[in-house]
Amino acid sequence: MSTLLLWLEAPLQSWGADSRFGRRATLPFPTRSGVLGLLCCALGRGGEQQEWLARMRDYPQTVVAYAPEHREVAPLLRDYQVVGNGYTPDEPWQDLMIPKKSDGKRPVGSGAKITHRFYIQDMAFACALGLPDGEEETIRAGLSCPVWAICLGRKNCVPSEPVFRGIFSTEDEALEQAARLAAEKIRRERFRVFDGAREDGETMTLNDVPLCFGIHKRYQD
Repeated sequence: MSTLLLWLEAPLQSWGADSRFGRRATLPFPTRSGVLGLLCCALGRGGEQQEWLARMRDYPQTVVAYAPEHREVAPLLRDYQVVGNGYTPDEPWQDLMIPKKSDGKRPVGSGAKITHRFYIQDMAFACALGLPDGEEETIRAGLSCPVWAICLGRKNCVPSEPVFRGIFSTEDEALEQAARLAAEKIRRERFRVFDGAREDGETMTLNDVPLCFGIHKRYQD
C-alpha cells in the first residue's frame, strides 16, 4: 500500500457528514466521503462508482489539522442565505429557480427558503490516504490535471494551494512531508483524526464511508 498526501487549504471549507434541508453543518475536519468525492472530480468519475468505492473502503485515512501559528483556531462562520428569491414566474428560466411544492405547483408568495450554512475558516488539513496497488499513476495524473473542478467540501470552497503533494511509500513519510509544509507556512498542528477518532481521546461514529455515489447515495458507519 502507498499513501497519497493531499494538502487541503482555503479561506473557507465545509465538510458535512449528515446535513440536510436548511441547516448545512460542517465537521471540523475533512470527511472520508468528501475526500473520495474530491478524487472522483479530479478523475472524472461520475455516477455510482460502487466498484471503485468498494476498492477504497478499507484503506486508512489520517487527517492532521494545521492553524496559523500565532492565532487561535477561528470559530465556524455561519452564512445566512435565502434560496429562490428574486425570480419572476413570467420568465420560464427564472421560474425553474423558484422552489415548488411537492405537487410541482408554485407556493403562495415567493417560495424562498432560508438556509444556514457553516464553514471552517483559515485552516489547512494534511490528508494521508492509503491507496490500493495500481491506483497511484491514475490519481497522480487526475490531481495534476483535474477533469472537473475540485473543491473542499462545497463548490464555493476553492483551494488556495495545490492539493496534490505526492505519493509516498508509507503514511509516516507522507505526514513528515506535511509537517515540513506546515512549518514553511507558519502553521501549527492542532489535532489529528484517525478514521473518525481524535487524538485527544474523543471518538465519533460517522455514517461517512461511501458505498454508492450518484443520485441514490449510500453510506456505512
